[in-house]
Amino acid sequence: MRVRPAWPRDLEACEALDHSYTTDRVWQMETREENDVLTVTFRVARLPREMRVNYLRQGEDLMAGWRRRDAFLVAEESGHVSGYVALVAQVEHGIVWVGDLVVDRPWRRHGIGTALLRAAAQWGLKSGLVRLVVEVQTKNYPAIRFCQSRGLTYCGYNDHYWPSQDIALFFGESLR
Repeated sequence: MRVRPAWPRDLEACEALDHSYTTDRVWQMETREENDVLTVTFRVARLPREMRVNYLRQGEDLMAGWRRRDAFLVAEESGHVSGYVALVAQVEHGIVWVGDLVVDRPWRRHGIGTALLRAAAQWGLKSGLVRLVVEVQTKNYPAIRFCQSRGLTYCGYNDHYWPSQDIALFFGESLR
């Protein structure tokens, strides 16, 4: 398996990947304001049953998003694209921003996501950036666990981040 810059013909293969995921847990946000102190807490909540979630960006939204990225890398094995990562360089903040990291369902848990994340970090370093940040939905518990198991730490959130009004969680690491 190798990670390489995407070619225009790869976009169709990337769009055809199974972007969905299943989860039986979510990060639930609670806020409390008391005595001029605002407390925001996230806790893991178990769902009554496992649910399958479709990817937020699809079709033309996905294609338009890819065109706005600074780097787009694919994981390829024997000519077959099995995953991708889309990156934005926030030069003014020194951040390489991971907006999409997708591995096709049959290829998950084979090290492809880890290889894509490493390639994103290498791209950031070569671009003179000092931090990597990954955005994740609160209901994408598998991605949260993936980030945590790769050493990324929770570094913030944004309420109503996506058009679906879902909360985004941010996980990051220093590149130096």
